[in-house]
Amino acid sequence: MPVALIYITESGRSLAEKLTGLYPGARVTKFAAAAVPRLWETHERLVFIMAAGIVVRTIAPLVRDKKHDPAVVVLDEKGRFAVSLLSGHLGGANEAAREIAEFLGGEAVITTASDVNRLPSLDLWARDNGLLIEEWERLPGIGTRFLDKGVLPVYTEIDIPLPDAFRRVSEPFRAEVLITNRENVYQEGTSGPRHRGGQLYLRPRNLVLGIGCNSRTPLEEIEEAVKGVLHAANLAFASVRSVATIDIKAKEPGLAAFAEKYSFPLDSFTPAELNRVPGPARSEAVFRATGAHAVSEPAALLAAAEGALLIVPKQKVGNVTVAAAAQKYYTGKRDGEHMGKSALYIVGTGPGSIDHITPYAQSVIRKSDVIVGYGTYLDLIPELIRDKEVFATGMTKETDRCRKAVELALAGKTVTVISGGDPGIYAMAGLVFEMLKAAPAGAGRCPENGTGGTTEDSLPHVEVIPGISALNACASRLGAPLMHDFACISLSDRLTPWETIEKRLTAAATADFVVVLYNPKSMGRQEHISTARAIMLKHRSTETPVGLVKAAMRPEERVVLTNLRDMLNHEIDMQTTVIIGNSKTFIWEGWMLTPRGYENKPGA
Repeated sequence: MPVALIYITESGRSLAEKLTGLYPGARVTKFAAAAVPRLWETHERLVFIMAAGIVVRTIAPLVRDKKHDPAVVVLDEKGRFAVSLLSGHLGGANEAAREIAEFLGGEAVITTASDVNRLPSLDLWARDNGLLIEEWERLPGIGTRFLDKGVLPVYTEIDIPLPDAFRRVSEPFRAEVLITNRENVYQEGTSGPRHRGGQLYLRPRNLVLGIGCNSRTPLEEIEEAVKGVLHAANLAFASVRSVATIDIKAKEPGLAAFAEKYSFPLDSFTPAELNRVPGPARSEAVFRATGAHAVSEPAALLAAAEGALLIVPKQKVGNVTVAAAAQKYYTGKRDGEHMGKSALYIVGTGPGSIDHITPYAQSVIRKSDVIVGYGTYLDLIPELIRDKEVFATGMTKETDRCRKAVELALAGKTVTVISGGDPGIYAMAGLVFEMLKAAPAGAGRCPENGTGGTTEDSLPHVEVIPGISALNACASRLGAPLMHDFACISLSDRLTPWETIEKRLTAAATADFVVVLYNPKSMGRQEHISTARAIMLKHRSTETPVGLVKAAMRPEERVVLTNLRDMLNHEIDMQTTVIIGNSKTFIWEGWMLTPRGYENKPGA
């Protein structure tokens, strides 16, 4: 997200530049009151390093409301206090203040009542679960009563996990908050005559509209038809998630404009796809015009995916036909995050230093409930895992770590598995997926009822986040040895038979690949590196360049440039990565280089 770091003094500038380690790409700029309005419109977070009074007077004319204002954090020049000044919840100022304080070793100053009282923020919880707040003006009063009583009565018509402080109630009139896609939960025939006012509606965006229309039907007519049909069915327009139609109507100007006006995704399907949906009534007129027996009903059902229910059969209003389907279970997505489910992140931390971990990976680690990893790797990132629940094991305990991570995620936690280097290269990602695949029946929390189940929906959201691998880090220390085709081979026979490893070494040597050797030597495998060298020497000169890199980008880093003849004269262990050049690799000015072939392509 765009972040601006604004300073006045040189001391403030130094602190701002330090914060670019937390916010890479952030704009560092000297304070000028006239420039703040522009930053206000173009940045999502403003961090002022100066007196709070200056900031208050400067931003006062710009403040609108919590839905639009950027996050504002104020820092003293020593970085001792990070004050969340504005847009603490929705804007993310509270989160930013905590991040900054953790990064600098200072203290976050949070004054929002829900945080002080250790209660969930209703607006933040709604946002993170894809729920739209209606009538924002009711939020402060409900929030005050929540704080006074310490419990929030909630009536919900979707299956969604509630925080401990939210009490689920079975009758709408007993609730402060109503989670429903019904426009009026008290409409006759729904919940009886008892009702009350002043309640806050949270709208799940779980309605998918199927729309058919005649050519050149204007936006206004489509909009009026849709809202009229939904109102007649007692459904909230705010709960509409997307629109679907037949492919030949997807570019109809009025329909496209309607979807664009409300930022609705517009899905389209071929006649063959629509005709495969069982159930919808057939229309000969529609078939003659489009090749589909029906449009609105099957389009809504297809777009809403498996488990959807058709809750509004097609309704023809003038030139428009509307149907609506409700998704069986809704989990929202925001800014690339998977909401409404537990999550399992498999994160590569590269060489280990926070400087070499991507900002996204850092963010994921910080927001996780539990961190699982090899103790040595966790020791390298103390600033990221402070105050987290940590499960650490020693070397060769990968299965234990992955099993624990999967168990925690299936139990509803947000879990990060830490992997040195890149998690998909000789690391944890594959084993995590194997554990998930083998999860027994009943292991996951089924979203319908919170009990065991093995449906796809019961699995956590899983994401693999890349890191700098050993081969990248080591190659960068040597120069450019991997500019042409290369092969990576692990010399560890703990999981792979040595005969197979020998075949791979021979094939790579014969094909003149640059060869990267992982796990070259351990206490129990003293001779494997000698055998690998002997295989290479059958196909390469003794002068072939070899790079030995131990603990790349860490304080104990050691880099050696040698050749095949002399490589065993140098220390090689499990922390060493060995890069053996091909027939074209050479050493120049202390760098190991493998030409790509540009010298043979003048002007390339």
